[in-house]
Amino acid sequence: MSLNRPKTGGRTTHPGLLASVQSSQSTGNARRRFIQQAGALATGTLAAPGLLLAQPAPIKVGVLLPLTGAVAFPGQQSREGVQLAFEDINGRGGIRSMGGAKLEALVADAQSQPQVGAAEVEKLHEAGVCAIVGPYASAIALASTQAAARYGIPCLLDEGVADQITSRGLTNVFRFGPSYEMAVKIGINNFHILNTLAGKPVRTVVIVHEESLFGTGTANTIARDLPALGYEVLEVIKHANPTRDFSNIALRIKARNPDVVMQANYLNEFALLLRTLQQQGVKPKVMYSIFGGGGSNPKVARELGAAAEGILDCNHWYNPKDKRGAALRMRAEKKGLTFTHELLMGYNATMLLADGLERAKSARREAIVDALSASTWSDHFMPYGATRFVNGQNQGAQPIVTQILKGEVRVVLPNTFAEAEPVFPTSRG
Repeated sequence: MSLNRPKTGGRTTHPGLLASVQSSQSTGNARRRFIQQAGALATGTLAAPGLLLAQPAPIKVGVLLPLTGAVAFPGQQSREGVQLAFEDINGRGGIRSMGGAKLEALVADAQSQPQVGAAEVEKLHEAGVCAIVGPYASAIALASTQAAARYGIPCLLDEGVADQITSRGLTNVFRFGPSYEMAVKIGINNFHILNTLAGKPVRTVVIVHEESLFGTGTANTIARDLPALGYEVLEVIKHANPTRDFSNIALRIKARNPDVVMQANYLNEFALLLRTLQQQGVKPKVMYSIFGGGGSNPKVARELGAAAEGILDCNHWYNPKDKRGAALRMRAEKKGLTFTHELLMGYNATMLLADGLERAKSARREAIVDALSASTWSDHFMPYGATRFVNGQNQGAQPIVTQILKGEVRVVLPNTFAEAEPVFPTSRG
């Protein structure tokens, strides 16, 4: 019977001994490979270093927005802007100061309700987010930032313009854009300049606003400040959000016959009021909004035609002379999106967070708060300078004035950023 033993050089070798020799040789080879690889790592020449170096853990970021409910569309638009920013940040290598760590979005739906927004903050805290971007609407921002303050979670506001949000002494709140006090000051000053240059053809005003913190605060501030410039506020009309019938409000405006209708409301109500005024033959000399929900919306400009032509809007918008803003717009439109200020501000709030993370070199909440508090971020394409936060408000933020001209949203003021001459007063019909 043959044992079928391995043979070496004609000599029979015990299997166990052969295994021992092979093991010894393997160990020696492994040792040599380790030494070679260690040298390669030291000189950066290893072909696949990712096989040996662990990738940094992703950085969890809460994205809290109203994705359903009355203000779902602008919330969804902001989410698209946040997503585009995530693509850019992760695509260029993540947060470099943290070894290339990528951002991971944890999306939460505030359902257009402040109490839901606050409850979602609790869940995001438990999930371990380092910061929260959002939540678009002022009332939701007021509740959610207060909830986040209990855990020191930095909140980067995409919009949320009510002054109360940043006047409570919360150190975790950072608003990149202007508040409504800032916007009203700039907005009515520009309105007054336009009217003065035109020979003061308008004097009387009716203000229409949605009922929440944003609309009420903006409208009350406009009504407070306009008379000092020589204008008469005939009426301030509040409406519910949502509202599906503006017939009675249009009749009230028609009865007052103002030179100017000023709006502060969200997209659906903004557009519906325009349609209703057109249907009832109400033709004020000027339609001028401050933070109008559709006054600088390209979709409104295209779809409402004559009803939207000539509308002036003092709002968030990019510097049209910076090619990066136009590039982001083209990119969004290639995805089938409407380029709106909500998308724009969601993008910028996220890029501001990325800059804070780079300088913090940490995902610790307190480190991010410190970095944002000292922020001088200027790598944006807004009509701002470098960021400078005082009590959470960016002091350099400012809205600009757009006008819908021949179905396109064009910047008309200030002159530094203007791409078209304003038409004032406006022929409407």
